[in-house]
Amino acid sequence: MNLSKFYLNFCKKKNFEININQLNLVKELNNFYNINFSKSFLKKIFNKKKSKLGFYLQGDVGVGKTMILNFFFDQLDEKKIRLHFNEFMLSFHDFVHERKEKDEENVIIHFVKELKSKATLIYLDEFQVTNIVDAMILGKLFDQIFKENIKTLVTSNTKISELYKDGLQRDQFKPFIKIMKEQSIEHELKIEDDYRKLNNNKVQRYFHPLNQETNFRINKFFRTITKNINQSSITTNIKGRDFVIENFYDGIVRFNFNTLCNQNLGAEDYLKIIKKCKFIVLEEIPQFNDTNSNQQKRFITLLDIIYDRNIPIAVTAKQSLKQFNSSRLLEEPFRRSISRLYELTSKEINQ
Repeated sequence: MNLSKFYLNFCKKKNFEININQLNLVKELNNFYNINFSKSFLKKIFNKKKSKLGFYLQGDVGVGKTMILNFFFDQLDEKKIRLHFNEFMLSFHDFVHERKEKDEENVIIHFVKELKSKATLIYLDEFQVTNIVDAMILGKLFDQIFKENIKTLVTSNTKISELYKDGLQRDQFKPFIKIMKEQSIEHELKIEDDYRKLNNNKVQRYFHPLNQETNFRINKFFRTITKNINQSSITTNIKGRDFVIENFYDGIVRFNFNTLCNQNLGAEDYLKIIKKCKFIVLEEIPQFNDTNSNQQKRFITLLDIIYDRNIPIAVTAKQSLKQFNSSRLLEEPFRRSISRLYELTSKEINQ
């Protein structure tokens, strides 16, 4: 595969700037392809050295990690699955819940066998480990994935060695780090600019501060996009728990921040809720600090899922995008959230 040629044509069609660091990444991906997927004689040459089954792409927010791995993923003629990391872990926990097996190793083996029946390549976007439940299981889970010869593509803002840094019982997470380092090509993509912010002059759906004028502007905007659409309420059920979407206008929805982030909701809930939405208005996003870090963590998860589903949004907030603060523990992942807010509030609306 001449991936570099395909990528140059892709950039030309999309009118994207061609960056040398991204081109170097594409060359690395081409080598990964030759080692793991090529059916030509080149595979025999590359396989003289021990092949690595994973490609772990790490880099700062807005450098094009997901865009390039999406491009690579689309070129592959394989049985493959692309999932946000949150979705992947939820699918595992659901599998455990449904089977009700007490033997952890046995349930992992069965889960990976089922996974392999669907795909020989899994692509996990936005890999991050933030809770102890996932941290304790990942080593055994990925050990079995690689034993089954399943290839992996991963994007993350964090180096493998720094995953779950300062997390509870991190010593028990270190086997996962060892496995990932042994089985993955780790590549860092460095670019000075955050591409999502380059068009920040186009941001028109980020309204601040929280005052009467902002309220007037968001109400006027909402009336415009819901003109001639009737309001209704719909209920979504997540494992026996009902969540009512009150302001539903044929896929256009309006939420207050507290409704989604100030109660006990998580990735599983957000995935179900977002499935109903094609445009979201999220109001009254507060300033963040150590006292509301739980709400901030939920907001980060919510925004990741909205971004993964490519859903445009409008928001009202207490401060401008440049003035957001963060709780100390969430500073790194929140940088990604700010970058995504730039993009999502300027994304074209398709009605």
